[in-house]
Amino acid sequence: MTTDNESNIPDDGRDERHKARMERKKEVVDQKIASAQIERGVIVITTGNGKGKSSSGFGMVVRAMGHGMKTAVVQFIKGAIPSGEEQFLRRFPDECAFHVMGEGYTWETQDRSRDVAKAEAAWEVARGLLSDPSVALVLLDELNIALKLHYLDVDRVIADLRARPPMQHVVITGRGAPQALIDAADTVTDMTLVKHAFKAGVKAQRGVEM
Repeated sequence: MTTDNESNIPDDGRDERHKARMERKKEVVDQKIASAQIERGVIVITTGNGKGKSSSGFGMVVRAMGHGMKTAVVQFIKGAIPSGEEQFLRRFPDECAFHVMGEGYTWETQDRSRDVAKAEAAWEVARGLLSDPSVALVLLDELNIALKLHYLDVDRVIADLRARPPMQHVVITGRGAPQALIDAADTVTDMTLVKHAFKAGVKAQRGVEM
């Protein structure tokens, strides 16, 4: 009898056992799908120290646009250097309203009062979008940073999020999402850093980091 080199499982009957497992799994998955019948807007948070939080948010913007949905982006911290996402999405002004409201990372701006004023202005723009039922998905990029640094009041932000149109989706990115916001969200992902090229001396690359 031969065996699989990786799993050491005998070849005989392996396909049948796999089919039986997948049939059982399909029953479980189908039951979960059938029980999830609520349709409403959701709040999605991507936080943590790992790379890819904003990238994930922009991916959802593009996904929504692919379904013919109107979208909007408000960037709270970033803005000093135009990103590839910004340059791409500005090609579709009717499908995506792009608002760059930050002036760069806080260690670059070095002016808390100005950063707070910029965050307040950005939230006013966000509030306008959160009251517009024609906007199906709003990306609040790096909002978590503004909340972590207490540039904005988290309770006020949550109240505005809860008052939005019932079918509107909101995606929020950035490190250090406050617990109150996590509690108010529907889906939360914590990106874990395992390895990053920057620590090996590799500079930020176009198409990967910007």
